[in-house]
Amino acid sequence: MTDLAIHGGSPVRSEPWPRWPQWGEAEAQRVQEVLESGVWGGFNPAVKEFEAVFAKRHQAKHCITAVNGTLTLEAALRVMGVGPGDEVIVPPYTFIATANAVRLVGATPVFVDIEPDTYNLDIDCMAAAIGPKTRAVIPVHFAGLPVDMDRLLPLAEQHGLAVIEDAAHAHGSTWKGTPMGTLGHIGSFSLQASKNLTAGEGGILITNDDELAAKLWSFANQGRSPEGAWYEHGMLGSNLRMTGWQAGLLLAQMEHFDEQLARRQASARRLIAILEEIDGPAPMRWDARADSHAHHLFMMRYDPERFGGVSRERFVEALRAEGVPCSTGYAVPLYHQPPLAEPYSRVEPCPVSEQACREAIWLTQNLLLAEPEAMDDIAQAMLKIREHVDELR
Repeated sequence: MTDLAIHGGSPVRSEPWPRWPQWGEAEAQRVQEVLESGVWGGFNPAVKEFEAVFAKRHQAKHCITAVNGTLTLEAALRVMGVGPGDEVIVPPYTFIATANAVRLVGATPVFVDIEPDTYNLDIDCMAAAIGPKTRAVIPVHFAGLPVDMDRLLPLAEQHGLAVIEDAAHAHGSTWKGTPMGTLGHIGSFSLQASKNLTAGEGGILITNDDELAAKLWSFANQGRSPEGAWYEHGMLGSNLRMTGWQAGLLLAQMEHFDEQLARRQASARRLIAILEEIDGPAPMRWDARADSHAHHLFMMRYDPERFGGVSRERFVEALRAEGVPCSTGYAVPLYHQPPLAEPYSRVEPCPVSEQACREAIWLTQNLLLAEPEAMDDIAQAMLKIREHVDELR
């Protein structure tokens, strides 16, 4: 009889994986402080305190918090002057918010392909897609791995493009020592529940440009000026303010931020080495210039031939049964979603993105917070599946 868990056997791992989000006394104390202050909204002192902490950690001159990472992208596009008639280059292998923000300001997303071994924006494809209407590019540091900024930034400067970094996955990631979000004109982060730094919901904008920072702050605060009167509104704006509750939670979360970042990277390195040793699914390439990699996701490319022709979906089902939570990620590139299909977008050939949707397997960041030996459990589960591939076809 088989001992595959999917067929009733005992799983390789029965211990729970680290929970996410993680919390403790520090979070409870911060929330209590906000409660007792009576200032629950965006003008609680905890908001400015968190902005200062995050800015310092990411070597940014300015930090503006917001309600979520979708509206931060929209705000960044607006203050960069992107609107109707403009085109913005985006990858199609990313969460829909990246491209939605472009449409929400009235511009047209231009989908260009990704690299096969990183799933990040392919700079050659970007160069070929630039046209007379192109105003901006949104490089997505997918899974926490920075885009090749050595190539992207000179190309963007050559064509006068705004660079808005989508760093929703890249808290703490660096490119040759520089934290992500500060190499472009504006960096946008998400604090949604699954993110490596979270308050349940929330967003962050960082920049080293004084003028852009003033515009971002004003847009997030109903068009006010920091020096102006309360009912004085010098520009069109909205209300994107983060609450004191969120800022309090984030200040507590920051106490463990660097420790968790280091643990994820150590686990990722161990898992990469193990996968190579057992000829498992291929891990994504970790560019050496990305000296810090947030690993919001640990992604692998599944080749059925390595597992006796077993389909990716069947492999994932078996892996889950063995106690390893995983998913296949996005089912289709974004240009197959009705709000982003042509004629709402311009779509360049994207065969790698199509392939990514057929081959990717994702492990979420909380698995990398487990004890180092847990990475061995993942490998053992894969080896067990390989031994019984005949029963899975």
